[in-house]
Amino acid sequence: MSAPSVRRWGVLAAYMAITLAVEVQWVALAPVSRAAEHFYGSQLASGGALSVDLLAMVYLLVYLVACVPASYVIDTHGIRVGIGAGAILASAGALAKAFLARSFLAVLGGQLLLAVAQPFVLNAATAVAARWFPLRERGLANGLAALAQYVGIVVAMVVGPLVVVGDAGSPRYGQGVDTLLLAYGVATVAAAIGALLLVAERPAEPVEGGEERIGSLAGIRTLLANRDYRILLGCFLAGLGIFNAMSAMVDAIAAHVGVQDSDGLIGTWLMLGGILGALVLPIASDALRRRQPFLVLCMAGMVPGVAGLAFADHLGAGGAGAYTVAKLAAGILGFFVMSAGPIGFQYAAEIGRPAPESTSQGLLLLVGQASGIAFMLPMGSTRLIGPTLTVFTVLAVACLAGAALLRESKVLAPNSPGEGAGSGA
Repeated sequence: MSAPSVRRWGVLAAYMAITLAVEVQWVALAPVSRAAEHFYGSQLASGGALSVDLLAMVYLLVYLVACVPASYVIDTHGIRVGIGAGAILASAGALAKAFLARSFLAVLGGQLLLAVAQPFVLNAATAVAARWFPLRERGLANGLAALAQYVGIVVAMVVGPLVVVGDAGSPRYGQGVDTLLLAYGVATVAAAIGALLLVAERPAEPVEGGEERIGSLAGIRTLLANRDYRILLGCFLAGLGIFNAMSAMVDAIAAHVGVQDSDGLIGTWLMLGGILGALVLPIASDALRRRQPFLVLCMAGMVPGVAGLAFADHLGAGGAGAYTVAKLAAGILGFFVMSAGPIGFQYAAEIGRPAPESTSQGLLLLVGQASGIAFMLPMGSTRLIGPTLTVFTVLAVACLAGAALLRESKVLAPNSPGEGAGSGA
């Protein structure tokens, strides 16, 4: 492997590490929320205003405010400044959570800092791919960046129940929250240092397809005037919102299915499916030089996944059967909806030219965060979670209809500029 290739993959690896850390922090307590509620006890008794679920929702709320400014910083000052700012904010928030873990208000304050860091990191994914990778590898680069998000959530889903005592009958129920947040804090700081040291703005030799972009505000106008981008925005409004809500409320879904303990397995299946999808489908999209058919495939696969979770109790005849159906459905949903993310981000960057990549990606994430908040609200009610999952099934069908209306990106056409035999890095 040549030195430029090593450098390129080093930048992506450092970016993936800080992305993974930020996503771990998002849902750190989601798979053990009932146990964590017990850990904090009377600190959460203020008329229900404070709850462990608020920690996950804060990420979504803050994103609504910080998304556009973060994209502006990345577009104006570059990925090194943008990701660097996110790394510093993430370190501060993670340390606050790590060393003040027994105070829920302190943990909430640290989560606020991490929430501000999130868009500076996540919105840079397509920009990193565009700066450092040729067109024929950008689906892969975006897929790996998304993979880091999914692995981060898997880590939270697996490690949380291992460290925090989730057995409601145990006298140590809820213990281990402080240990968990300390471990995550140390890992986040290490990832932030790696990002600060290794992420650079551009390679010495420019890559193909790296033409100049217009400013963020002009880019927003260009994107919203694009018919295909507006349809894609609608798909992300529903699809990403469903994913965000389910990731943050995975323990509530488990309780709805009838699982007594906070074991995090439905969330684990969701993320493992997503990891497999993010490894397979973006690579296939690059190889076949197509985006739209893969988006249709992802939306089609999303439908049985959501429906399986919505109707697990009926399909599995209750009890252990329902739990098995829910885990399988979560894996199917993860495989398709989470591979739609990187393919959709790259498709948006291609059809949205000359809008900046971080702007086209940031708007998609923004609508998904906003809808995720709206979807989470009824999921907090035992009575409403079932009907909400049914509504998600209808929205998944709408996403499939929208994806079918998209037109193929022209950037990856075999004879498109910059893709000749002599180009590349």
